[in-house]
Amino acid sequence: MNLRDSIFSALNAILANKMRSLLTMLGVVIGVGSVIAMIGIGEGTKVKSLSNIQKMGTNLLMVSPNWRRGGVSGGPGTIPTLKDEDVEAIRKGVPQLIDGVTGSVDGRCAVKYGNQTAFTRLDGVEPQYAQIRNADKMFQGGWFNDDDEKQGARKVVLGYQVYQELFDTANAVGATIKLQNQNFVVTGVVAYKGGNGMMSQDDQVYIPLKTARERVLGQTQLDDIFIKAKYSDLMAVTQSKIEDVLSAHRKNASGEPLFRVMNQGDIVDQLASQAGLLSMLLAGIASVSLLVGGIGIMNIMLVSVTERTREIGLRKAVGARRESILSQFLLESVVMCIVGGLLGIILGSVAVVGVAKLLNVPPMVNTQAVVLSFGFSALVGLFFGLYPAIRASSLQPIEALRHE
Repeated sequence: MNLRDSIFSALNAILANKMRSLLTMLGVVIGVGSVIAMIGIGEGTKVKSLSNIQKMGTNLLMVSPNWRRGGVSGGPGTIPTLKDEDVEAIRKGVPQLIDGVTGSVDGRCAVKYGNQTAFTRLDGVEPQYAQIRNADKMFQGGWFNDDDEKQGARKVVLGYQVYQELFDTANAVGATIKLQNQNFVVTGVVAYKGGNGMMSQDDQVYIPLKTARERVLGQTQLDDIFIKAKYSDLMAVTQSKIEDVLSAHRKNASGEPLFRVMNQGDIVDQLASQAGLLSMLLAGIASVSLLVGGIGIMNIMLVSVTERTREIGLRKAVGARRESILSQFLLESVVMCIVGGLLGIILGSVAVVGVAKLLNVPPMVNTQAVVLSFGFSALVGLFFGLYPAIRASSLQPIEALRHE
């Protein structure tokens, strides 16, 4: 029997018990589909997370106090280790490596317009913050200016989500809103940037730094310092120079730095690495169902050998070689896994698109994951079908013909 005849014989044997074959392939279908779906959703989530981080500012370095205490705001409860003199020290210490530096304070606040109220993040910033953090693309209006900062003006720029909660689709520029029970005039709305939770730049409002310190938060220290590096390939050097500048006057009694400098590139790399490990872990867990499916195939193939013992004996009696019997049963196992793998690819791809839409992440069907999971399913069929095939080919014709 040639290969073509063996394949047709294997297909006929599978189709002879359609329901049993379908249930047997189900483990492989679920296994392949799960691997593709897990890796695809993980890749989509990673792409969106990296995109959200990059939207916060390219070539970004962040200086934060080494310790924080108090509420989630990180504002009034922050240990006062960052001051205006630190911003000036960075500006003068590494001018050749940076394109901008600014300090900020932050907290939580209630914002009200008419009957609408939003609870959001408040950032007290200088006007140059918009360029440093890539927040200069506006949906409406513009940012407050240097004169507003110097005068401590009650001006406010809204994130896109806050704008929608308060104004829906109306024009917000020039409107007066209540911020911590104080009147503030809206100068602009930042264009939609995307992101969720603490990473969202849409769910926050911006007011002049002096206004935030003197009128709203009542603090003198800075919560963070943001620096835009001039050269993306010299981020590590720029970070090291900033650390040297601040170390000169920002240490505790034990000589430990009272600050920490974070590199946006390092954050992106770390996130990508963690997301990749998580995707592999999920894919590994999903692969277990492939092994379970393989065990199911072995079980059914052993049952099939038992059911077809007389058929095997008759074929051997009329001259069928052992290799022919072995290849037939092995092909049945492999064909079931290949068909199950193809169905799993379809199921996994549909799952990626559906779940990605629910999670609002880009659907990423990973070609490598498809090839590997499909190849693994074929190997599962080969491995778990080998023992039943050997058992079938080892039957003695006389004993097989006696079988009832």
